[in-house]
Amino acid sequence: MNLQQLEYIVAVDEERHFVRAAEKCFVTQATLSAMIKKLEEELNCIIFDRSKQPVIPTVNGEKVILHAKNILRETKVLFNFAKEKSGEVEGLLRLGIIPTMAPYILPLFLANFLKKYPKVEIKIKELTTDEIILALEKEKIDFGILATPLENSSIKEFPVFYEEFVLYAQINEQILENKLVNVNDINPNSLWILEEGHCLRSQVVNFCKIKQTNGYINNLDFEAGSIETLINLVDANGGSTILPELAIKNFSELKMEQIRFFIEPQPVREVSVVAYRHYYKNKLLEALINCLQENVPKKMFNNKKKYITPINL
Repeated sequence: MNLQQLEYIVAVDEERHFVRAAEKCFVTQATLSAMIKKLEEELNCIIFDRSKQPVIPTVNGEKVILHAKNILRETKVLFNFAKEKSGEVEGLLRLGIIPTMAPYILPLFLANFLKKYPKVEIKIKELTTDEIILALEKEKIDFGILATPLENSSIKEFPVFYEEFVLYAQINEQILENKLVNVNDINPNSLWILEEGHCLRSQVVNFCKIKQTNGYINNLDFEAGSIETLINLVDANGGSTILPELAIKNFSELKMEQIRFFIEPQPVREVSVVAYRHYYKNKLLEALINCLQENVPKKMFNNKKKYITPINL
């Protein structure tokens, strides 16, 4: 038995197909099948039911695969421990970040991170909250940046900062007559929000106490997929929307006239780096959190006192 054989059975379990698993492992299908067959003989156990399409593990095979995943994970921990002993921050960092944060957070810290840690290779994916959780559990990514709390026992959360929400309205909207706005002043029937699947949508629906499912204003029914789309919809069709504060960081003076902050207690989202409970890249996690804290506006560290409760994502 060797680690390669364990990697092969895990790949087949994930792909449920021998050819795709072989491509994933960069070997021929014949080599992969032969190595798995040899492992089955060594263990005296049939791991996969090959009569099914897609291929599925047998009952005993599921247990073997679970042990294989644990062994491979511990092997990674061991190799990572050996690397971290040198004191240098290096290796591969696979990061997932939700779309309502990526355009605003990445420019703040990414260039500085790469300059500070030149031996780190970063792979970044924009994923929804649910996709990040799944990717962490399947060990497809190392860490995620998203809004918390998640209330998921398999995920560890490391809060980094607290970001206020602001109101953005068309310049002639009556609500802009107020210097500060109350959530209760918002007309839910003229509020543009993101489509299903975005945690920002859930947060807005929560603190605005609305049941609206789509933007339906001026006979237009539209599901927005990005914050930039929300801004353009407000400018073109009227009404208002809710934006995270980092989204207005580069607004012009003129554009800021369309922004209103909320009266206390302001709606705020907790932004965290999250990891699977079996995470092992400790130095990379520490480096990521430190770099975020060094580059995010300092006032956002003080917003915890304003934080409005757990939001159901």
